[in-house]
Amino acid sequence: MITLPPHLQVHDPRFAALVHPMSKLERIAEGFTWTEGPVWFGDRDCLLFSDIPSRRILRWSEADGLSVYRNDSGFNNGNTRDRQGRLIGCRHGPRDVVRTEYDGTLTVLARTWQGKRLNSPNDVVVSSDGAVWFTDPTYGILSNFEGFRTPPEQPARNVYRLSSEGDLSVVAGDFVQPNGLCFSPDETRLYIAESGSSHDDDVPAVIRVFDVTGNRLEDGGVFATIDDGLPDGLRCDMQGNLWSSARDGVHCFDPQGVLLGKILVPETVSNLCFGGADGQRLFITATTGVYRTFVDVMGAEPWTRGRLCAG
Repeated sequence: MITLPPHLQVHDPRFAALVHPMSKLERIAEGFTWTEGPVWFGDRDCLLFSDIPSRRILRWSEADGLSVYRNDSGFNNGNTRDRQGRLIGCRHGPRDVVRTEYDGTLTVLARTWQGKRLNSPNDVVVSSDGAVWFTDPTYGILSNFEGFRTPPEQPARNVYRLSSEGDLSVVAGDFVQPNGLCFSPDETRLYIAESGSSHDDDVPAVIRVFDVTGNRLEDGGVFATIDDGLPDGLRCDMQGNLWSSARDGVHCFDPQGVLLGKILVPETVSNLCFGGADGQRLFITATTGVYRTFVDVMGAEPWTRGRLCAG
């Protein structure tokens, strides 16, 4: 039997094919307050991630180490890229979703719904048709730590879809606190984290799954339950396995929701993404640090492998 390092915990034998006995868990950056929103720029060989309370977006690369990508980020949280390679971010301060243009200027994509301000957009994905899907819990307005304390204007914590034509619609409205989200590789499923247990123990710490039908979602129920902490950021690999953040690390589920294994991390994990020169490094944002480990599978997002080139 192959012995795996202590940071890898096998719950199903299939997990051994997704990791490697010689993999290490490396802390590549530290000294932050609450890291979030990792996104890999394969065409530039660098990782961007948020340190929400410090209002910064940081940049890390193997060649240059750590640097500041953007000061005064507006309490930026989740990040992704669109199909043109541009950065899309969720800001708690202005309570909006913004796109960074090639020249560095910002374009606001969404800020209000039915004439009222959004709560505090949290995480975001972009589908192949150019639509922007994002979650809107209230974390950024609950205190002054991750935004500005203020009463919500929206009656619910919705999940939204912004079409490529600019039409905003609610696609799910029954979450306590919707958080991380990601598509299956073929975009027929959308996984959304329910993180309402952060403030209410009666809310189950689950990942829900929805069937995607054009611009609509059909509720498929609970996909998986997190047994330590709650789900936050999510990513799928090319095989359709779902990797979720948790209090004790990263949990990996097969496409049917069976727990395959865990990558144990010494800090509470907020989010993760695939990247690296070979597309087989898992980058993990975890409270005060950012970690990296090898996985023997690539992420489903196209920029994981550098197939997008920003201008």
